[in-house]
Amino acid sequence: MKQIHVRDISGAVKNLCIEANTCLGEDVLNRLRECRDRESSAIGRQVLSQIVRNADMARDEAMPMCQDTGVAVVFVELGQEVHIQGGNLTDAIQEGVSEGYRQGYLRKSMVRDPFDRVNTGDNTPAVIHLETVPGDLLRLTVAPKGGGSENMSTVVMLPPSAGLDGVREFVLNWVERAGANPCPPVIVGVGIGGNFEHCAYLAKKSLLRDIGDRHPDPFYAALEIQLLEAVNTLGIGPQGFGGDCTALEVFIETAPCHIASLPVAVNLQCHAARHRQAVL
Repeated sequence: MKQIHVRDISGAVKNLCIEANTCLGEDVLNRLRECRDRESSAIGRQVLSQIVRNADMARDEAMPMCQDTGVAVVFVELGQEVHIQGGNLTDAIQEGVSEGYRQGYLRKSMVRDPFDRVNTGDNTPAVIHLETVPGDLLRLTVAPKGGGSENMSTVVMLPPSAGLDGVREFVLNWVERAGANPCPPVIVGVGIGGNFEHCAYLAKKSLLRDIGDRHPDPFYAALEIQLLEAVNTLGIGPQGFGGDCTALEVFIETAPCHIASLPVAVNLQCHAARHRQAVL
């Protein structure tokens, strides 16, 4: 059985928090450049150029690409042949987030209670999603999620009779309603199926995929492309100034569901699509 010490977990999470907030993925940067080069709106091209320049500066200067360094969302795949030494896995992750946000001079955005609004001072607690998988590896993915895009996310329980057209209509209407609020160009994460809470998880998890990484099922891969094209006809454009590039990508994840339900979640991600992964 593989032994992994909690100090190694905390150290990895600390580094991931800093890297995710300062280094935008090349897949996102490449899509931003592509959209800039084909954007028909002069203002849209200018905005996309500024977004790319901002990401380059953040990487080069090791500074956050956005002042909202988000809720630390951590996806954990824990191999069944892994034994955690020296403490508790959850505590180790929380310690890593605390260290990363303090040492990286990242904004602390978490409050201890929804109503007294007292800041916790180190951006904990993180939101942790734990999955047990075969093998002897521990995979950690840190995905900071800003408040602006998260506030523009939603879940709906459609009747099964709404069908595919109802899902399409809901997703497009929601993106249009969100408008400039989630700082477009956005990535649209869509969860379909499961139940109330699971479809929201699916939508969030879909945002971890690389730009251009299509769903393995050809039906959903085609639907992702159709929705992306439809979203980009809405005219919202970069930062809401109008144009062709409202979304960089649409990702869909699905799960089985109850015969009486058709749950659908939309989790919008701003252009600062941050996530970093480490395997121990």
